[in-house]
Amino acid sequence: MIKTSRAPFVCFQCRLIRPRRTLRLFRNPPTACPFSSSSTKFSSHTTSDSSNTTFSDIPITPRPTKAPKPNVDIKHIRQNPDLYEQNCLDRNYKPQSTYPSRIIELFAQWQTRQREGRSLRERGNLLRRQIANPVSLQHEDEESGSNPTEATGEEDQEMTREQLIEEARIIKEKLSSIEKDEARLEAQMTELALAIPNLTRPEAPRGTEPRVLSYINEHPEPAASSSDRVWRSHVHIGSELGLLDFAGAATASGWGWYYLLDEGAQLEQALVSYALAVVTKQGLGWHRVSPPSIVYSHIAAACGFQPRDPNGEQQIYNLSQSAADVQRGVPELCLAGTAEIPLAGMKADALLEEADLPLKHVGVSRSYRAEAGARGVDTKGLYRVHEFTKVEMFAWTPPDIDATTEVFDEMVDLQTEILQGLGLSCRVLEMPTADLGASAARKCDIEAFFPSRRRDGDDGWGEVTSASICTDYQARRLATRLKGSAASGGKMGYPWTVNGTALAVPRVLAALLENGWDEGEMSVAIPECLRPWMDGKDRIGAKHRRI
Repeated sequence: MIKTSRAPFVCFQCRLIRPRRTLRLFRNPPTACPFSSSSTKFSSHTTSDSSNTTFSDIPITPRPTKAPKPNVDIKHIRQNPDLYEQNCLDRNYKPQSTYPSRIIELFAQWQTRQREGRSLRERGNLLRRQIANPVSLQHEDEESGSNPTEATGEEDQEMTREQLIEEARIIKEKLSSIEKDEARLEAQMTELALAIPNLTRPEAPRGTEPRVLSYINEHPEPAASSSDRVWRSHVHIGSELGLLDFAGAATASGWGWYYLLDEGAQLEQALVSYALAVVTKQGLGWHRVSPPSIVYSHIAAACGFQPRDPNGEQQIYNLSQSAADVQRGVPELCLAGTAEIPLAGMKADALLEEADLPLKHVGVSRSYRAEAGARGVDTKGLYRVHEFTKVEMFAWTPPDIDATTEVFDEMVDLQTEILQGLGLSCRVLEMPTADLGASAARKCDIEAFFPSRRRDGDDGWGEVTSASICTDYQARRLATRLKGSAASGGKMGYPWTVNGTALAVPRVLAALLENGWDEGEMSVAIPECLRPWMDGKDRIGAKHRRI
């Protein structure tokens, strides 16, 4: 919240900060009067500046020494405050909509400190020269044709060396205070800028309703009755066929975890292998990566993944630290919510060559999400879980919308090919501003049809993949820089990033069980594209019950 306070009392010494000719301090000040009480905690305050707004409610997040130094385009925010404010409101970032105007006020305060500092440095330089050799300073003024009394001041000519040294000491203290103010204001502007979401691309619908772009495969439109709805739920199908164990996982790990058994575990590996085969087929230039599942928390934050969502719900699993590690300033670690985070982190604090772009990687990893959602029909079973296997595509592109869109469209085409081969009925959506995360400028989701989710008020669609254009949002926060080609003069800039889910195992597996279920045979059909990794089997049937 922006707070306005009355101008505090300012002593005569502080009011004497003027251009060089009129700058004066008392010769024998009883007490130094610093501009502020700034500390390393960057506490906010007001000074003699006409801007009296304080920002004591802007905490500065400590940045580990090894963390990449972010470089947000604060100048663009200052020059386009209305654009950023409306963008925040469109994306349901209401608190952040006030940040552009607050940045402008902080910048005005920073400029005032800069001017104050310049005046004091000029005075300090003059005092140092006079202390070092007052005679030579007088000769310099005479040679330049200026009036010595006018240049150095009549009072300065009468001051003793001790008085000059004392005034220089006071100026040094004031400069130190001003520099702390400048650092605090810069840190606060950066903190606010980092919290502002990415600017939205024109393709994204404004509001809350997505736009349907296309359909994949024919919609089955089953006339499900209340009696067979149970059998069409992947939870009951998986339990009946001995593929899923939620009860054992609840005992071992809690709600939101699961065991995949026999053909269920085999299906997971088959789905991963199939997705990788589609993405890495010859000629597309995708490179396989096996990324880590644990990353620094500051890397996750730079990618747009915050510990808590706007509603305060925990999103990320942070690893606890020992008191000794905290004392030594060891950076905090967390479990990656998607391979997008470690893949983006590969090039943190790195310099890319424009000739090497686009640089495309595909990685398989376990993903961890603390927010498994509220318990209910829509989140039951495999649809929303805490841990899962995911195949993720990630690319760095030139900072050009046409080149970036080409890679983005390629990702959506690969997602479409994967789901089409699995025989799932899906729809491709252009997601609205209200559904965009902080880093995404544009996002397309693909939803599959889940018979168990079809009921009154719900048509049965559920998200299975997404793809996002993040422009330079992540690159600036990760300090991933781009060296331009020789033709462009080798100018430094920032690459753009694009990410997309090739396949998230649990939801796709759930959709396969529900859509492939044959109630008469009590079995599930295996898509033809997965059979090479399923020992040639075309169906999964019921097993003999153990006694």
